[in-house]
Amino acid sequence: MGSFSKTLFITAISLSLTPFLSSCVQPPELPPHIGDDNPDTLGTWAVGHKSFTIVDASRGDRPLLLDVWYPVDPEDATAGFRTTYPLVGPLGIESTVSIEKAPISDVTERKLIVFSHGYNGTNTQSTHLMETLASHGFIVASPEHTGNAQPSPTDTWEVAASNRVPDVSFVIDSLLARSSYPSDAFYQRIDDQGIGVTGHSFGGATSMGMAVGWAVGTADTRVTAIAPISGVMDYFTALLPDVVVPVMLLGGTEDESVPIENNDNAYELIPGTVYQADIVGATHTHFANVCEIGNFLIDELNISIADWPALGAEALTEPYQQTCAEGAFSIDQATRLQNLYVVSFFKRHLLGLTDYDQYLSKTYALNNEPDINFRAK
Repeated sequence: MGSFSKTLFITAISLSLTPFLSSCVQPPELPPHIGDDNPDTLGTWAVGHKSFTIVDASRGDRPLLLDVWYPVDPEDATAGFRTTYPLVGPLGIESTVSIEKAPISDVTERKLIVFSHGYNGTNTQSTHLMETLASHGFIVASPEHTGNAQPSPTDTWEVAASNRVPDVSFVIDSLLARSSYPSDAFYQRIDDQGIGVTGHSFGGATSMGMAVGWAVGTADTRVTAIAPISGVMDYFTALLPDVVVPVMLLGGTEDESVPIENNDNAYELIPGTVYQADIVGATHTHFANVCEIGNFLIDELNISIADWPALGAEALTEPYQQTCAEGAFSIDQATRLQNLYVVSFFKRHLLGLTDYDQYLSKTYALNNEPDINFRAK
């Protein structure tokens, strides 16, 4: 569960590859692609990105690195540098979509979605989903769970679980507070009614914890829709009959870390509005950026897979081959399907847009998505 994320930082190559420093990134010459309202493509907004640290004084001044993606008016899409998502030290992968510190759109009362990363993972593990959600008008925040994240995986499982729900609630507190400060860039930009939570693997469990509580963390009633992705729902078997918010369960049929039966069982136990979309052929790491990381090593740094063990990246080899090698289920298709169902779900259940019901149906999947097993109640 979340094992791929332990490989995201390749410590042995951090100092010798200065030509790839993020400071070398040039301002974009053209705006990023501005699409339409199709949920599996970029939406009508350009995307901005900011990163900052918030500190929870109520929990011993616990710091959380926070990455935030947000809608930008298309005319401001060339206002800054492309975002570079860090791998290790000064090295990172340059976004093709997100603009660093671009001015946030003036439109007020945006819906907030919080994303929670995998066990010992990184909060930039699923940037394509973050960027797509922001391009469709959402403000998306992803905390790095201190002590259960790279490069500081120090917490036990029990401590990590106990911190997850309080971390997400504090992210919500912090951004709503910023939305109330007249001098803040996020002033009046965030709607305090109806917040979404999604996450992958241990973060998928975190999203369910926001609805029913987990470890010492209690359910947060501000959260009104959740989308667990490859999360261990069996942690919550006794609590699932108490779920009252709409749920999107997304997973892969070839996931050996978190078998799809977790979602099967959760679907049966949740009494209210619940959707289940299984991507046929997808593994656990089809929902994250493992292919981009591996391809960066191979194509940009000329480091072959055979050399990864010598660099301390041996643990990346198997996930990369299962997810990205010839014959594996298409990572581009998995990313598109993840976007399709998560965007449609939140547009329907945070924004109330009934046009997106068409995508959240078995009929749509049967007629349009042969790689999806879908059901809803």
